[in-house]
Amino acid sequence: MAVDKDDKNNGSKGSISSLKTKPLERNIALARLGMGAGAKIAAHSIANIFRGENRRTQADRDFYERQARILADELGKLKGSVMKAGQMLSLYGQYFLPEEAVAVLSQLQDNTPAVHWKVVAPVLQKSLGRARLAELDIDETPIAAASLGQAHKARRKKDGLELCVKIQYPGVASAIESDIKTLSRLLMMTRLTPKELDLAPVFAEVREMLLREVDYKSERRFTESFAEKLKGDSRFAVPQVIPEYCSDMVLTTTFEEGVSVRDSSVQGLSQERRNKLSWAFLELFLIEFFQWGMVQSDPHFGNYRIRPDGKGGDQIVLLDFGATRVYQRSFINNYAGIVSGAMAHDRERIIKGAHEIGLMKAGFPQSVLDAFSQMCELIVEPFDLHEQGRTPRWLLNAQGEYRWHDSDLPMRAGKVAATNALSVYFRVPPREIVFLHRRLAGVFIMLATLGAELNSHDLLLRYLSPSAQTDG
Repeated sequence: MAVDKDDKNNGSKGSISSLKTKPLERNIALARLGMGAGAKIAAHSIANIFRGENRRTQADRDFYERQARILADELGKLKGSVMKAGQMLSLYGQYFLPEEAVAVLSQLQDNTPAVHWKVVAPVLQKSLGRARLAELDIDETPIAAASLGQAHKARRKKDGLELCVKIQYPGVASAIESDIKTLSRLLMMTRLTPKELDLAPVFAEVREMLLREVDYKSERRFTESFAEKLKGDSRFAVPQVIPEYCSDMVLTTTFEEGVSVRDSSVQGLSQERRNKLSWAFLELFLIEFFQWGMVQSDPHFGNYRIRPDGKGGDQIVLLDFGATRVYQRSFINNYAGIVSGAMAHDRERIIKGAHEIGLMKAGFPQSVLDAFSQMCELIVEPFDLHEQGRTPRWLLNAQGEYRWHDSDLPMRAGKVAATNALSVYFRVPPREIVFLHRRLAGVFIMLATLGAELNSHDLLLRYLSPSAQTDG
């Protein structure tokens, strides 16, 4: 694969001027990586014989990081489903990969070069036809690039309407099956996963997810559904799908202006306005899960833009619905039981809900049940009645509102899990949990980035109420 160093599309990285799309050439590239990994493993194992325990531990950590970095670099060059699968491994991997490997693989989320225009232009021509394309002026420099496709800004000539044209990379859909098998073998060859762990369910889920994300017709339906459901809520803006410029591999919507939540124009807003944005973002998640049972599960900041308004009507722009997941009402109700049990410090209710969704199995020691319940009670800390005194005082402002930016809650929850060895019992949780908690973590990061100070106890209780969960 060649990278055009002079073309600085998509940040400081050059654009990829050709893609390995055939299974054979992709397999050869990954096989070379696997053989190299095998040689490095042998050398590392021999060297470990002559190292003391402390040096051996550090050497192992360095080795895992190097192996993961090599893997991530190669996946980034290959693009397509194999890279997206690598991203998913960083999500699932927190349960079974060395932390050094997770840290490196997580960089695949947003650190990828764009593909050169000459690679994606034929996709547009074949999908839409020359007559339709002649109606548009398309900027050949992408405004965003991901593992399965990239987006270009365009203008409709007849009325000047600004559009966003999302183009799927050629060959990625047909390579999914081969990529999954090859990556599974490669992961074993790099020795990044425990030998006794059955990765088949993990890769089955990754395969399903990949097939969903290359299904632009499904993404179009989810985009239209979100737009319809939120059309009366001025806090949110959802792009409008433009059907005549859509196909199996092209999704065109209106271009929606907005800036990153980290932009100075957002960070400089008053506390009141940042709180309103935070409240809206939190409530959106609660509505998606508890009412609609339809959650956009990718919390990447690029999927959310902020549109500041001098009159106080700030909006959140919602983008990219390819990772939307639908949840069954039974799962939602049982998960609500865990959350409501944690809010009430009712450990019997917590354990019952965990059993019902398959997160917990019969025969777990009482110490594990207690530690799991303690962790659940800790996780709902931002929603507690803070006057009860369970929340650390330094996390509350003068009005008793929770200060998300100053919270170290994820670290404290992780400490409870590590201290009680919960990972031994919860090796890989149900896939519904993985993706739900992915978005939940994104909510926490978003509110922390906005510097939210909120009392959201009543908000959560409202959506936990069975009477609120009616819009499935």
